[in-house]
Amino acid sequence: MSPSAQRIDVHQHVVPDFYRDELAKAGIADAGGRTLPGWSPESALRLMDLLGTSTAIVSVSTPGTGFLTEPADAAGLARRLNDHSAALVRDHPGRFGFFATVPMPDADASATEAARALDELRADGVTLLANNRGTYLGVDGQDGLWRTLNERGAVVFVHPAELPAPPVDGIPAFAADFLLDTTRAAYLLVRNGIPRRYPDIRFILSHAGGFVPYSSHRMALTIANDTARSPLDVLDDFRSFYFDTALSSSPAVLPTLLAFARPGHVLFGSDWPFAPASAGQYFAGGLDTNADPATLTAINRTNAEALFPRLAAAPPTPPPVLPAPVRLRHAMQRPAARLVFKLLQPGTD
Repeated sequence: MSPSAQRIDVHQHVVPDFYRDELAKAGIADAGGRTLPGWSPESALRLMDLLGTSTAIVSVSTPGTGFLTEPADAAGLARRLNDHSAALVRDHPGRFGFFATVPMPDADASATEAARALDELRADGVTLLANNRGTYLGVDGQDGLWRTLNERGAVVFVHPAELPAPPVDGIPAFAADFLLDTTRAAYLLVRNGIPRRYPDIRFILSHAGGFVPYSSHRMALTIANDTARSPLDVLDDFRSFYFDTALSSSPAVLPTLLAFARPGHVLFGSDWPFAPASAGQYFAGGLDTNADPATLTAINRTNAEALFPRLAAAPPTPPPVLPAPVRLRHAMQRPAARLVFKLLQPGTD
């Protein structure tokens, strides 16, 4: 068994056919500048087997249900997506969990659906987009949702959306804007005291938190000056977040993230299928190459087990016995991916 086996992936997406159809009706064919990828349970499991992933906690990516302007339509689609994800978990015991979709920016309807998904469907948490039609997490009017989540000690997976501003020609949203979007949401959550007022919510920030680790001290001093709080307290709030490694386990990002994040607060993420298998292999190889064995084990599995106790209560799902040609192909692909990762690192001159 390789050191990367039995990963728990907290950043993997589902794109059910009925959801793709609803997006198509609204004229939406991409998300964040990437064409909507194909998805099926079978293709997800193949990717998981390639990366050594035991369990994936899946979510719906941007635009969520926010493209529907009728509140009832958005709430109905969120409900349908959550029922679909719950069925996926039931059909593949041990391989999947899910973060529930809620119909933001309607905070009251989102609280209702969050309660249903967590209490009845046994969702592992809730997905919240950093902004929904320009309304960011952390602004006024969301306390009912925060109370609902806090009462349940919920995990909230914060995923970026397209910025509420015209795109810049030549810059796909996923390449840069997504990082800013996550950072904006994290800033407002901390600026407006959400982690302090609702301490039982555990927030996961996608893609290593966007720019949060890199710009944390700059943002902390700004918030402290604005609110008369201690910069150390503000930094502590930023460090209360969890972070995933999706597209982020490079030699430039990973050391910064590990230097900033609290112990136990970094989790493995792939961002499949929006990040193709080659990208997943590239960054998984970077994690395997650049993290020491104890850190690698923690990021791959034990940090997630602490956050999601149900995953620790049962032994990891044994990897399937794959046909010999598939095993051989995987055995060749993994070292090849690590070699590509090393070759693409900048030199020291």
